[in-house]
Amino acid sequence: MLDLNEYGIEMWPNEKIRAFRKALLDWYDANKRDLPWRRTSDPYAIWVSEIMLQQTRVDTVIPYYESFLYRLPTISDLAAADEETLLKVWEGLGYYSRVRNMRTAAQQMMEHFDGQFPTTYQEITSLKGIGPYTAGAISSIAFNLPEPAVDGNVMRVLSRLFEVNYDIGVPSNRKIFQAMMEILIDPERPGDFNQALMDLGSDIESPVNPRPEDSPVKEFSAAYLHGTMDKYPIKAPKKKPTPVYYQAYIIRNQANQFLLEKNTDAGLLSGFWSFPLIEKSSSSTKEINLFEVVEVVDILGLFEKNYGQKVQWLEQEFQPVQHIFSHRKWQVDLVEGIVEEDKVDKDRELRWVSVEDFHAYPFAKPQQKMWDSYLKGKAKHK
Repeated sequence: MLDLNEYGIEMWPNEKIRAFRKALLDWYDANKRDLPWRRTSDPYAIWVSEIMLQQTRVDTVIPYYESFLYRLPTISDLAAADEETLLKVWEGLGYYSRVRNMRTAAQQMMEHFDGQFPTTYQEITSLKGIGPYTAGAISSIAFNLPEPAVDGNVMRVLSRLFEVNYDIGVPSNRKIFQAMMEILIDPERPGDFNQALMDLGSDIESPVNPRPEDSPVKEFSAAYLHGTMDKYPIKAPKKKPTPVYYQAYIIRNQANQFLLEKNTDAGLLSGFWSFPLIEKSSSSTKEINLFEVVEVVDILGLFEKNYGQKVQWLEQEFQPVQHIFSHRKWQVDLVEGIVEEDKVDKDRELRWVSVEDFHAYPFAKPQQKMWDSYLKGKAKHK
């Protein structure tokens, strides 16, 4: 077990730990949010919620959670889901590798655990895409095992409780908070204890505009008592995402169908459909007018060459779209064109699709934003 004294962290005596647990759980019992995944002990449903809640707000997750369980109510349903169904139920949530990992984990359960969710922490961590936090959450909430679930909210609270002088954004420091939680966690109600700390960290002790005076455990908090709340947690600023510039082509045929392309590359947004995109140079800016700047007009010719289309380009302007991923910041300019012949390049996965059929195709957030920008632009110029 990690010796916390070596890290300058002195844990409380047992009596104080018991008092802390009681204060936290009494507050949780009186104030816990009524959330759909808190009305079940089904590990499959809890797992779905925990994966969705990673870097996504609770109010955003609720409809996704309910829709996911309606479409894929069991482990076997998830294991057998095809790619488009998988992406459609996750459409708009981002981090799509997570839902692909979930399907792989479901397939592992079908093969190695007779289609049942494993019941021990070690077995749960053997599943694809399940790390220590998610395994701890499932183990404690679904199976009442005293396993910590250490996420950013929990590390923020612990940093203030004990004035921890280690950066919570450094992965190797997670073991410090894990060791602290192994001492603090309530052995009788581990799931509630984990969720109480998460609620406390996401609300009263949130990263922005915290309300430490409202904390049910403020008398235990060294940072609160010492007036150092603004110092903790220690976290270096994130690197800014790299800007990437794209040109999107909104191409219609004579039947008023739109040209969609499936991303068949591995990695970001693989498997999703969108308007055709071509990456531009990093020097491009939203002020460029496609019809006045000679070197950029080549982007229109590049589409015609790459996609084998002869296009009548329309001079209507649309609001550029921005979308920020964890490591990239997309800026997408839109241009509209009409074709007489609706042929498609056989080397690409392309389809002509009517608006009424868009619902059958998984669209990632950038495509949804492009479509919204297009509709607003058309409405403005009516």
